[in-house]
Amino acid sequence: MFNDISQTIIYISLFFSLYFEVFLLITYFEKRPLLRQESIQQDLARFPTVTVIVPCFNEETTIPKTIFSLLRLDYPKDKLDIIIVDDGSVDGTLRALHRFKNNSRVRVYSKPNGGKHTALNYGLQYVESELVGCLDADSFVEPGTLKTILKYFNDSETMAVTPAVRVYKPRTVIELIQKVEYTWGIFYRKMLHFLGAIFVTPGPFTIYRTEVFRKIGDYRHAHLTEDLELALRMQTNRLKIVNAHNAYVHTVVPKTLRSLYKQRLRWTYGFLNNSLDYKFLIFNKRYGNIGFYVLPMAIISIFSSILLLLILTSTNIARAYDGLIKFITVGPDLGFSFDWFFVHTSPSLFLTVFSVGLIVSILVLARRMTEGRFHFSLDLFYFLFLYGLIVPFWISHALFNTVFSRKTTWR
Repeated sequence: MFNDISQTIIYISLFFSLYFEVFLLITYFEKRPLLRQESIQQDLARFPTVTVIVPCFNEETTIPKTIFSLLRLDYPKDKLDIIIVDDGSVDGTLRALHRFKNNSRVRVYSKPNGGKHTALNYGLQYVESELVGCLDADSFVEPGTLKTILKYFNDSETMAVTPAVRVYKPRTVIELIQKVEYTWGIFYRKMLHFLGAIFVTPGPFTIYRTEVFRKIGDYRHAHLTEDLELALRMQTNRLKIVNAHNAYVHTVVPKTLRSLYKQRLRWTYGFLNNSLDYKFLIFNKRYGNIGFYVLPMAIISIFSSILLLLILTSTNIARAYDGLIKFITVGPDLGFSFDWFFVHTSPSLFLTVFSVGLIVSILVLARRMTEGRFHFSLDLFYFLFLYGLIVPFWISHALFNTVFSRKTTWR
């Protein structure tokens, strides 16, 4: 009975996985001419005024580099305003910001700690520019990134443009895994761009028309994922979000498994709770691909990963128990047999291998899209063989916290 149920769950999970991967590949090849066209550098017809808000809390080691990256942007100085909002830091962040006090392009404000969304809203009250963006205090923009993003605003319907986020100088195994994950994310977000279904406007340098906040309101607490909630609110109000796949921003990522776990627990918890807040989007054809396809697939993938973890755990426990009983009753079995002419033909194994092959294909395309070429390296190996083993744990934890109304903290 258990085997039948577990096999059914495995086949259903593999079906959705394969469907999702094939759908992404079809979207890519169908939209590749548009992708090439977007990659052609274009001169800006005009230079709109832009304000970038940098919220920071205990970021003394990275905030100077973040500000310098903004000051080095290839953009007219009189058109760019930089607002730094310290959210009650208790380390040396304010001392680090003191060096910019005489820079006319940088305005520094300090307020009591209230959370990232309050720091962003504090900065918004000083914005008078046509466009406004957010940059996390642990992220750094390339000089040409702003111009690349702004060309997408030539379309008067575009209300927000998300960048391509890369990992800054990955060294540890955990960072290298995230490097591949972020490369996948660049590809995935661009496919969502073509589907009109972007559901996160990430903190590292998403640029908005200022009128967005006048139309739909300021940032919200949003279960500590204000960037996800704002994107869902924009989609609900039919405000167009696009992606600039070649506008690069580099971000510092967690270096240890513990810090990665806490970050992803917060992200997954935020997604689940914001999905509940915007449950009217799910399977709602009125909201296009985001409601009828993208959000349901994301939710299905979450529950599938949890069920597969439970099946894998229970199966291994059962095998270990059977092995122990066999050892107690008949002693150790040191025999080993191998048959060159035997091939395991389990359909689930075949489909799993096929699914992994599609994932590798997507990663090859993603690397070519972001780096111009594909090269095999250890980070790809780490991602394929380790990432899937750890993801279900923070997903399960986030679901537990959601079901039992347990709060998730930032750090």
